[in-house]
Amino acid sequence: MTSKIKVDNINKVSDDSNIINKCGTTITLGSGSGNTVVVCGSTVTIGRCGGTVALASGATQSGFGRSGSVNWQTGSIKTATFTATSGEGYFCNTSGGAFTVNLPAGSAGAIVAISDYTRTFNSNNLTISPNGSEKIGGIAADLTLNVNGQALTLVYVDGNEGWINVQNAEDTETGVNPFIVATGGTITTSGDFKLHTFTGPGTFTVSDIAGVCAPTRNVVDYLVVAGGAGGGGYGGGGGAGGFRASSSTYTSTPMPANPRVNGVTGVTATIQGYPIVVGAGGAGNPAANTPYQQGNDGSVSSALGISSAGGGGGGKYGNPSGSTGSGGGSGGGGGTSEGSSDNSGGSGNSPSTSPAQGTGGGQGGARDSSGPYEGSGGGGGAINSGGNFSGENGGAGGNGAGFVAIFGPGNGQCSSCIQYFSGGGGGRGQASGWGGNGGLGGGQKGGGPSGNNGGAGTANTGGASGGSASTLSCAGGSGIVVIRYKFQ
Repeated sequence: MTSKIKVDNINKVSDDSNIINKCGTTITLGSGSGNTVVVCGSTVTIGRCGGTVALASGATQSGFGRSGSVNWQTGSIKTATFTATSGEGYFCNTSGGAFTVNLPAGSAGAIVAISDYTRTFNSNNLTISPNGSEKIGGIAADLTLNVNGQALTLVYVDGNEGWINVQNAEDTETGVNPFIVATGGTITTSGDFKLHTFTGPGTFTVSDIAGVCAPTRNVVDYLVVAGGAGGGGYGGGGGAGGFRASSSTYTSTPMPANPRVNGVTGVTATIQGYPIVVGAGGAGNPAANTPYQQGNDGSVSSALGISSAGGGGGGKYGNPSGSTGSGGGSGGGGGTSEGSSDNSGGSGNSPSTSPAQGTGGGQGGARDSSGPYEGSGGGGGAINSGGNFSGENGGAGGNGAGFVAIFGPGNGQCSSCIQYFSGGGGGRGQASGWGGNGGLGGGQKGGGPSGNNGGAGTANTGGASGGSASTLSCAGGSGIVVIRYKFQ
């Protein structure tokens, strides 16, 4: 039979203090805050298999040393300058801008680790700064990390060399994303595609791209429409904003004919931020009782390296001579004059692109000494040129290009609706004539003999203003940028 000794506590003879004290499942060795426990023997085992040996709150350890590892602070991603603590590793996110990591005061065995959280150290560097006059790798100067995905571990050795990098890596390995990941603009979905719509300036930021096994998924389609122009005072309709789009964006059937996208491929995106510019419409001329003014040109839109020119302003009335329409993405319609020479429309597709980004404006008439006033020319649209005057009637604005529901129901479009862009403004009508109709795609009708001004181009269509029936004239419509890609 095995012998047993059963006790709860063992006390010293001299002062009756505890040497071994059992309380529940805890056994305490020694007594008093100044006492230590000394166990003799070649091997001492603390804890049990699968258990944990923990230091009491406020206690410190000595003699065990460090294993050369750090405790990574995964719950506190660093985004601004901070001071590191020995024994800790930090993930640093410099996507919002460069910053500095201040090292703690060096002591032999101190260890700090750093890793690039967003793989942006190249564009926004991380600076490692030693404490006071201490050194990094034997040099008393800051260390700059400028390689994307870089990670390192620094150990403080002594005053001669200071902090030494004992492990350096480029943590560039990531999971393979099957599709593009991007932000920017107003994001909607249509089937398996995402659309980023910009009605003002912004950035299309690609944070990840598809893996090498699916490079075609990195091709994004685009629609880039510039600002439409204003109509001329008592004159021609404004020209539509330049229209450029890739063929895959121009999707679904039935579709109106559109030679502006034939054979145009999308852009292969890379991980970067693409600045987006959305052109404003040409400003109106609001002052009454002033000389008639040429319509103001629209402004350029651009995205992904694609640029569309603003529409050309409509020509104004003149005595004895009027003015031609201005050139642009689409040209403005010619104005009306008192002389014997008609007034030509402005040229479209200026500067030249292939396919053409727009068309020319229509011709405005001239009144001889005995004849009636004649109408003004219509502004060009993306697909059709502006119409010429016909007697006292103004020419119609050229039609723009249409898409079938690329914006999806979330943008108020039904599944079979056609939305048009870059319509020209109608020319001003005279006496018993009528103002020309605006082109499909935001172009507005020209003013009529009653003195009405041509309407303002529709916002975010690149549509142009109609020619005015007075010294007043209205503004062209602003442009738009849409980027489309497969996301599932």
